[in-house]
Amino acid sequence: MRSTSGEHYVALDHVRAVAVMLVFSWHFMHGPRGYPVPFDGTPLWGPLVLFDEGHVGVALFMTLSGYLFAKLLDGRQVNYPLFFWNRLLRLMPLLLLVLLIHAVIEAVRAHSAEAAFSYLLSMVPGFVYPKWPNGGWSIAVELQFYLLLPLILLLLRARPRWLIGLVLVAAVAWRAAYHSMTGEVHSLAYFTIFGRIDQFLLGILAFHWRHSFSGLRYWAAVAVVSLIQLYWWFDRSGGFFLQPSYPSPAPLWIVLPTLEGLAFSVLIVWYDTSFAFKPGRVSNLFSTLGEYSYSIYLLHYFFVFELAAWIHQRVVDISSIYVAFPVSMVALILVLPVGYLSHRFIERPFLKLRRPYIRPAVEPV
Repeated sequence: MRSTSGEHYVALDHVRAVAVMLVFSWHFMHGPRGYPVPFDGTPLWGPLVLFDEGHVGVALFMTLSGYLFAKLLDGRQVNYPLFFWNRLLRLMPLLLLVLLIHAVIEAVRAHSAEAAFSYLLSMVPGFVYPKWPNGGWSIAVELQFYLLLPLILLLLRARPRWLIGLVLVAAVAWRAAYHSMTGEVHSLAYFTIFGRIDQFLLGILAFHWRHSFSGLRYWAAVAVVSLIQLYWWFDRSGGFFLQPSYPSPAPLWIVLPTLEGLAFSVLIVWYDTSFAFKPGRVSNLFSTLGEYSYSIYLLHYFFVFELAAWIHQRVVDISSIYVAFPVSMVALILVLPVGYLSHRFIERPFLKLRRPYIRPAVEPV
């Protein structure tokens, strides 16, 4: 997606595509209750374990956001009111449409227009609490990150980057204390800024330290192997829903957001800085999927579970992940028109209202 400054990063569109592939395939394969692919059972060691626990795609989105905005704003004078305005234009129109659709559904179920109004009113606290449907809670976390971004960039300009590290340590310590007090930190770590702040910050730091990595290919390989190993063990231990219950009392959630952010930040830096991207069928497909990723992310909840159940019952048995995964990728390609229509008629008209938020540099006299 092209920013108001005219910059377009093909590599980051590819990363967005991978993130939405992870989330879409996870919902397609497992549904809300482990159907058609049961939650128990683990694929053989390899990249497929990440799709079996595809919620990790949200962590990839969050880390990418930190990296992207560090790249866009680094060393520049920013008009923050316009920055926030542009981000609202980017995120809110489609989210509001999703909320309106849910409100209509509530009204039809209750046979009352008042039910729609009550539903929308109940969504107002979603700016703070994880209440927005269709994964909209993650948009609230993103908005909270934007509010913190000026302070984060100020700390980076002051040069004591150890202060950012101190924030990371404080976030882990806060989650440890919360786990000690409540017996679980799963919900806090996954659904709130108190877990996701690690990933935003590590994405920012990765951009600032991108030239400090020596042997980046080696570190990228270490990150991939470590992430696969972590999630292979995580999946065998019960995964997102069965460790041993949901929400999980496992203390792993104290550090899991940090570990995800570390791995993804290294991989994003490596991918963004190691290749010269040229137009081609595969690259263009991933770029298109990345461009429509926000629409697919918010809208796929309306049909993905029913689509998977219909295919399982009428087309082919997809209770095995080795069948369900390739079918999920075909299904994702088939829903690209939904992403196109949403992007073309809902997102793009509002994107045209964005205004440049980078102040021009002042030349020394």
